[in-house]
This record gives sequence, structure tokens and C-alpha cells, in this order.
Amino acid sequence: MYYLTVMPIFAVKEGFKGQRILSFPEESIRSFLKDVRIKNLYITRIGFFPEVKYHYNNKLEGVDYCILIYCIQGKGWFETGQKKYEVKHDQFFILPSQVSYSFGANNEDPWSIYWIHFKGNVALSFVPSLIHPYSIDPDKYSRIQERRDMIEEIYSCLESGFIKEYYVYACSCLHHLLASFLYLQAFRKIRQIHSHKQGTMEQVIHYMKEHIHEKLRLERIAVQFHLSVSQFSFLFKQYTSHSPIDYFIRLKIQRACQYMDLTRLKVSEIALLLGFEDLSYFSRIFSKVMKMSPSAYRNHIRDNQA
Repeated sequence: MYYLTVMPIFAVKEGFKGQRILSFPEESIRSFLKDVRIKNLYITRIGFFPEVKYHYNNKLEGVDYCILIYCIQGKGWFETGQKKYEVKHDQFFILPSQVSYSFGANNEDPWSIYWIHFKGNVALSFVPSLIHPYSIDPDKYSRIQERRDMIEEIYSCLESGFIKEYYVYACSCLHHLLASFLYLQAFRKIRQIHSHKQGTMEQVIHYMKEHIHEKLRLERIAVQFHLSVSQFSFLFKQYTSHSPIDYFIRLKIQRACQYMDLTRLKVSEIALLLGFEDLSYFSRIFSKVMKMSPSAYRNHIRDNQA
């Protein structure tokens, strides 16, 4: 039976537009570290920075925690051990404790990143032996969105309550999340086994979800599944009753609703994140699908929260 313990949690003052940060000072979680489920691997800070132009961090003396940085959009860089690496979308890197480093966003195409500071008895075992950017290439067997959903779940869990039960759950999820980065092939293999049991159109829908933040052309999807455009369009509409593009747009709007439910991102930021450069166009499409404007939807969510 879990006992309830109030734990100070700090939402750091906004420094970048749309950023989200939760911080857990060591003093506030010290009593929790007696629990082996926590002391082996635990979170001290977690956050999301969207398109953070001029973002820069420099720790020449190193730090006492490990850092995961996962770039989902744009570009950035990091430097350690006299080597500098460029980081682009769908890449991540993990820095060990006690190592000097610096990192930052590309000023022309600034990155959007999830990041987590973590510590614990087994923390270093989740750091790759080679420190460099690792790519997570989208394909029909990838699980990119599932990984992002895991991060959002951890963040929402930590934000939901200042009690030990939530913290234990979030730290337990961190094992799974880090493993999904380190053991990419194993993480994908499960999807591949499952996908063999799926029909082609189900795999197409999965492919769309994996590329939800991009602009997908019909030709690109058809080629991916070795179909002509006309054949693909016919089969997809027969399976879903929607054209591929219409279905893809509806998936984007569904994801926009999730962002509004789970994050504090502005509507304009969500639109950009989902590949809509024109905010007015995004609003029209959202209103057409949801029968209400984005702002009305967000007000509806706020008014009906439990």
C-alpha cells in the first residue's frame, strides 16, 4: 500500500516561449531514496523546449546527473571530449555524469527537445558506451509516437500530484523509456512482429502516425508500400471510407486535441508542431473536423476538467 507524502515540485519560470519544466530538488526526494524502486533510477528534472532559438548550456565541470536530450524537430549541437556533433530531428544523445559538456540550438533552425535529468545506482548503465547522436529513423515498424507518448505520460504523472505513488510510477516508466532509446531494434521488433499480423492499410495508418508532425505527399506513402497512387488511394478509401490525405489531416487534428489536453503549448505552437505553417488554415481545418475552434475546444477542456 502506498502512503501519501507531499513532495515539493517546482514548475520553473518560463524562459523560452512554450517551455515546460518540472524540477525535483534532491532535498525534496531524499526520504524517497530509501525505496529501491526509486534510488536505482530517478528523475530530478524533466522538460520540453519548443523551437528554442539561442538555447545554450555549458557545464565545464560536469554535473552529478545524466542527461537525455531527444530532438523531435529542428537542429542543435553538443560538444564533449573535444568533439562537436550536429543533432537533427529524430536524434537523441545521453550524457553521463561528471563529464564536461556544452550544447545548444541551431540559430537558423532551432531544435525542439524533450530532456530529462536522471540519477541513481544504475543510471550510468543507461548511457551508451559511445557518446554521439543516435538516429531514430521513422519507418513502418518504428514506434516514435509511442516513445513521445511515454515522455508525456511521465511528465503528466509527475505534474499530477506530489505523492510518492506518482513518483514511483514515473521512475519505473523511465526504465522503459531509456531502454526504448538504447535498444532500438528490440523496441521495434515487437512492432514488427505485430505488424506482420496486420493488413497493409493498418500499417499505412501506423506510418501516418509516425509522421504526424510532417507534411506527407500521397506519392511518398504509396511508394513506401509498393503501390501505385491510384491503387493506394482506392484501397485506402475502401478500408477507411476517407481519402488518405483527409484521414491524415484528421489524425493531425486528433493529435492537436491531445496536445491541448496534455500540454500548455499555444495553439500557434501546436499548429507548427504538426506541420501547419498557416495558423488560420489550421484553425479552419480544426473547426471543420471538431465543429468548434481550437480556442473553444481548449475552453471546453478547461471547463470540464475533473
